Amino acid sequence: MSSSAIDTLVDIMESLPTTLQNIVVEHLQEYIRQSNITVSVSPDGKLEIPAEIESQLKPGDKYTVTVTADSIVFQKMKAAFDWEEWRRRRDSLPPDPNPMSIEEICEIVREVRREKKSERESQV
Repeated sequence: MSSSAIDTLVDIMESLPTTLQNIVVEHLQEYIRQSNITVSVSPDGKLEIPAEIESQLKPGDKYTVTVTADSIVFQKMKAAFDWEEWRRRRDSLPPDPNPMSIEEICEIVREVRREKKSERESQV
């Protein structure tokens, strides 16, 4: 922090009553504590993450980890579509009482294509 910023902070603090100064100091300490999180590496090479960070990571979620000279960033990966889960859910459903014929499905596809083509032409 530059000395002018420190001077400004001192001026602000000196203008406050002592009780309010103490409250501001407590808030600053809490802010600094929350923003200064130390992560270390154990002797066996594992990343030791503080509990307040680890509690935000959900078991089973996948994260990409970006490491730079001065930071480590965990970014939650978007869930990929799970075909096996979809098949299990589909197979657990009762049979469709009114299944569509191939002709009906084809007609819906044609209708959607006509609508999309019409939208594209109207945008031009």
